[in-house]
Amino acid sequence: MEWFSVRCLFRLGNGTPATYEERVTLWRASTFAEAVTSAEAEAEAYAADVAGEYLGLAQVYSLSDEPGHGAEIFSLLRGSTLEPDAYLDAFFDTGDERQGAVESP
Repeated sequence: MEWFSVRCLFRLGNGTPATYEERVTLWRASTFAEAVTSAEAEAEAYAADVAGEYLGLAQVYSLSDEPGHGAEIFSLLRGSTLEPDAYLDAFFDTGDERQGAVESP
């Protein structure tokens, strides 16, 4: 059995604009397929609990180490011709995220 993280995408509620959520969950499984099957079953239940919709996107990552402090639990590589600031604006900082700043200690 190995550890896998699975990233699933959801639409929450019926508001306009829509609220989308990305969740990464951790699974112990024998194969990628088994991890995705477990994660998608949980995703359907989660969507029902939050009055949302699971959008059918599951991306799986096999952890190279046991989970622990500082362990990498997900990685996704994407090629792009965008410069760093434009890339961040396009994919991660569109201005519609519900997030806050973290103060440095």
